[in-house]
Amino acid sequence: MKIIIINGPNLNLLGKREPEIYGGKTFETYLHELRAKFKTLELDYFQSNVEGELINKIQEVGFSYDGIVLNAAAYTHTSLGIGDAVKAVSTPVVEVHISNTHNRESFRHTSYIAGGAKGVILGFGLKSYELAILSFL
Repeated sequence: MKIIIINGPNLNLLGKREPEIYGGKTFETYLHELRAKFKTLELDYFQSNVEGELINKIQEVGFSYDGIVLNAAAYTHTSLGIGDAVKAVSTPVVEVHISNTHNRESFRHTSYIAGGAKGVILGFGLKSYELAILSFL
């Protein structure tokens, strides 16, 4: 089974950025832990701060992978293009967020991705990714 985690803007700064919200662990460290936990899966990873690159990656893998775990970060609340890309592909997508976006600023309460996603998991820290992966098994 092939699953890809796609992370959006500023998630390359995990471990440094606002640790009170996002924790102190880098995503690379966490990804190593996920791969060790899910040894039978082909678990790929892509991160970009650029909206178009995220759309291109969704389109690239969206017909050949078994699942996409997508944390589009701030683009969740602004990008019709990413939302449309999620709807356009046949691979199921689970939207994830590390923080509970509904406990944050009101603009973060809207998702342009959720309507096309298989489901949404938020507020469980990095464990949100693990829960998303489990939803494909």
